[in-house]
Amino acid sequence: MQHRTLIRVLIAMSLSFIACVSQAACLDNVVLVHGNAGSPSDWNATVSTLKSQGYTDAQLYRPNWGSKTNPAINDHGAANTNPVKASMQAAKAASCTGRIDVISHSMGVTLAMKAINELAYSTSVNSFIGIAGAQHGLESCGVYPFNVFTPTCGSNGLSIDSPLILSVKNKRYGSKMYSIKSYIDEVVCYGSCYVYGSHTSNIDGQNATYDFALGHFGLKDYTTNTQASLVFQ
Repeated sequence: MQHRTLIRVLIAMSLSFIACVSQAACLDNVVLVHGNAGSPSDWNATVSTLKSQGYTDAQLYRPNWGSKTNPAINDHGAANTNPVKASMQAAKAASCTGRIDVISHSMGVTLAMKAINELAYSTSVNSFIGIAGAQHGLESCGVYPFNVFTPTCGSNGLSIDSPLILSVKNKRYGSKMYSIKSYIDEVVCYGSCYVYGSHTSNIDGQNATYDFALGHFGLKDYTTNTQASLVFQ
């Protein structure tokens, strides 16, 4: 009898432990949106950091969008927005919290913003992190409609005051919004970092911004601890 009682106690303890572990592992699914001409593997460093802090591969979604060989033809049209939207929908549907986090880089920042707008997901996102983005447009693209020689800088692209840029400004993209930026970003700051007096990587209404003396791609690869800390906030 004592032996059976001991077994029951051990089983109960094991089930309680499993329940605690499962509860601890309930985290927002994360969608990681790469930049222009990038690929899902661009997030390997971030994925490694997140997994070291309790995430699993099943909780990390990496949409793949755009041409890899001709960045000038990539814009924010449906062909590029749809893969991002699909990942967000899948991540939300599978999320144990019912919410997601979004980490985005470069043109992926504005692409993620457009996807969230079209899905009406602003209240479904906990943390939105924009790394080296251009919410206010790119100085190198000029001011719309005077520099629309490529789709990337066109009406659905990153020229200042383009319809796309105007559509993503002054909106919420999550409960908390953060930008990670640099004043030596060789892509975003080509010509100037500033658009109408503000660094273009700043996000309207952001909760905080983090500055690093890193280049455009270093901002993604060498700030993974900051990215992870913001996801957990």
